[in-house]
Amino acid sequence: MYEELLKDAYDLHVHTGPDVLPRKLDDFEMAERLQRIGMKGYGIKSHYFCTAERASLVNKNFPGFRAIGAICLNNTVGGLNPIAVEMAARDGAKIVWMPTFDSANEQEHFAKSSPAKLPHWAKLRQKLEEQGKHLPTISILDGNQLKKEMYDCLEVIKEHDLILATGHLGKKEIYELVKEAGKLGVKKIVITHPNFPSINLSKEEQKELADMGAVMEHCFTTPYSNKATWESVFEEIRYVGPEHCILSTDLGQQKNVYPDEGILEFVRQLIDNGGFTKEEVKRMTTINTSLLVEEQGVKI
Repeated sequence: MYEELLKDAYDLHVHTGPDVLPRKLDDFEMAERLQRIGMKGYGIKSHYFCTAERASLVNKNFPGFRAIGAICLNNTVGGLNPIAVEMAARDGAKIVWMPTFDSANEQEHFAKSSPAKLPHWAKLRQKLEEQGKHLPTISILDGNQLKKEMYDCLEVIKEHDLILATGHLGKKEIYELVKEAGKLGVKKIVITHPNFPSINLSKEEQKELADMGAVMEHCFTTPYSNKATWESVFEEIRYVGPEHCILSTDLGQQKNVYPDEGILEFVRQLIDNGGFTKEEVKRMTTINTSLLVEEQGVKI
């Protein structure tokens, strides 16, 4: 029953290999697993590199399947670098994530949270800093306004009809970005895991951003890793409305379940425990994700 709700669906947030960080599976195995359950494609996320070329190889080897290339604006691509976004778009990328691990917001939150065990990305960053390889934190704001280079990136995103995803930006940054991107005519804006601890948007804030034209991306790993409760996820989706949400997994870490297992469990939770209808779930898994990656100039 759950697999039928994933027919032709996309998971737009998956950490496959090869990558700098250790991953549970590579791109080809991911494509095989998703094809097996009838899904149409997935977004390849690396915190460090553009994945458009990897997506092209997947699509060549799996006819009818569609891997989606992306770029994440961390230090490894020059941060808020419009030329990097331009080249990614020309190479076929469809998603532009704002800074994640290198964002000022994520670094400030991480310094305050002091986890007992450092995640892989933090160990790598620490090691580079110890070697004298400084990694600046990245904010998209200059005071209360977007930086010029952020506007330059938005112009490229608009020109190529790319998906603008907010990464690990803070609330103030997210609101300003959504507002200004909308003014410029960017049509596809995704709020990346809005209930992630370093972001922590309330259901009311999520609704405000949806009313401004953004789509909420709810990720399986957030409740799965106890960063949020399943009940809070159900409540947020219900409050904002499934018509303004998509489902992703954010999986690919070695110790977690496989992404296809995660998306199936996500669907099961929504149906069995969240009280959502099949039509509502299908809207989030297939219809909304397809509008983002397949239609030109369409707003959800």
